[in-house]
Amino acid sequence: MDDHTNAGTPFGGTKISTRVYPAGTLNMLSREEVARLSDATEEVGEVLRQCALAVLNSGEQGDDVESMLRAYEDFRIQVHQVNRGMRIDLENAPACAFVDGKMIRGIRELLSAVVRDIVYFHTEIGSNPNFDLAEPEGITNTVFEILRNARLLDAQREPNVVVCWGGHSISGEEYDYTKEVGYQLGLRGRDICTGCGPGAMKGPMKGATIGHAKQRTLPGHYVGVSEPGIIAAEAPNPIVNELVILPDIEKRLEAFVRLGHGIVVFPGGVGTAEEILFILGILLNPANREAPFPLIFSGPESSRDYFEEIDRFIGLTLGDRAREIYRIVIDDPVAVAREMTRGIDQVREWRVHVNDAFYFNWLLDIHPDFQQPFEPSHAAMRSLEISRELQPHHLAANLRRAFSGIVSGNVKPQGVRAIREHGPFEIHGEPDIMEALDQLLRRFVAQNRMKLPGGAAYEPCYRIVS
Repeated sequence: MDDHTNAGTPFGGTKISTRVYPAGTLNMLSREEVARLSDATEEVGEVLRQCALAVLNSGEQGDDVESMLRAYEDFRIQVHQVNRGMRIDLENAPACAFVDGKMIRGIRELLSAVVRDIVYFHTEIGSNPNFDLAEPEGITNTVFEILRNARLLDAQREPNVVVCWGGHSISGEEYDYTKEVGYQLGLRGRDICTGCGPGAMKGPMKGATIGHAKQRTLPGHYVGVSEPGIIAAEAPNPIVNELVILPDIEKRLEAFVRLGHGIVVFPGGVGTAEEILFILGILLNPANREAPFPLIFSGPESSRDYFEEIDRFIGLTLGDRAREIYRIVIDDPVAVAREMTRGIDQVREWRVHVNDAFYFNWLLDIHPDFQQPFEPSHAAMRSLEISRELQPHHLAANLRRAFSGIVSGNVKPQGVRAIREHGPFEIHGEPDIMEALDQLLRRFVAQNRMKLPGGAAYEPCYRIVS
């Protein structure tokens, strides 16, 4: 039940103040649980406000976080205990989240997920001495607990989760291609997990819905995995029906590889490059050499040069062993789906052989370099060691951090403010690596892969220093 009032905005739309009752995992709580939730929402107020605002703007194009926050600077969210359990009060919420005054059901579910995940980490994990966030095992247990609390782990389900990575700013042809790949995966009963935003994160989900409908494998699972710093720039697309928010980018990336059984990478920008380096760094770890993990790079014919450039960069920095980990498939969605299905079959056989769970990849060894949160300050970016004297998986970790810093400077509120106040990040390293990195980033800029088109011309938030 929603009670609402409308108020005009200077941007030509309306804002709605309303009261809603949560959906999903928050619709049945004890009074003690509701009281803890209500208290915690005061302590995590600004993070909760920004993430809730992003979800309420789901489906609206744009990655200018500061503009969105300015447009809705009077937006407020509060959680209250009532006889029925819990009520969420919204003040001056975006009208696009409502139809005829009632909140869209999918957005109501996503809003409930925001409250659930942010408050759960704050109340149950962040201050809990049983979760040692300084140790690899403690971090992995944290990721598991958050995913389990979100009801994303199902011990009865066969391995079938395909993680799809790719940019939110892609061409129309590339977007259509991601839909076709998603359709072919859906026909083969595969569920889709993405970063939950637009572009290459939405296309596979949209295509899979048709494949699932044809095969009557309903309801399909369309999992969105995000984190507070990025969700405003990549708000959940309308297809997402299971959302989880991890506390930082490193835990988000770990959630992808623990939850998924294979990965398809579509064209993208620096965020996609960060994801590629994360999975390559993990699979280059000698401890993971025997574990199968299908990894496919794919796009339409127009993306061939893009993947050739990525392939050259990987070969130059991480070597030929890294290039053996993935397969590049151009303009063949059926081949992608068949190859991924074969790969997931191998994953199933391996999990049975080593007695690992189907629903969470416990045995994958993730080095602390990929788990510990990296705060991309100017000093931290400047001090990154980028040299081939490092072991390949350690070099991959530092390159991942460099791309993570650029993502922050492009779209995250804290990073955007830091660039505005102190100028571009500086990235230092071996001359030939820096030359290849500069060439790759220039290509991203020229192809409009850094930001969604339609805004001001892109101003680099970084400077390459060799």
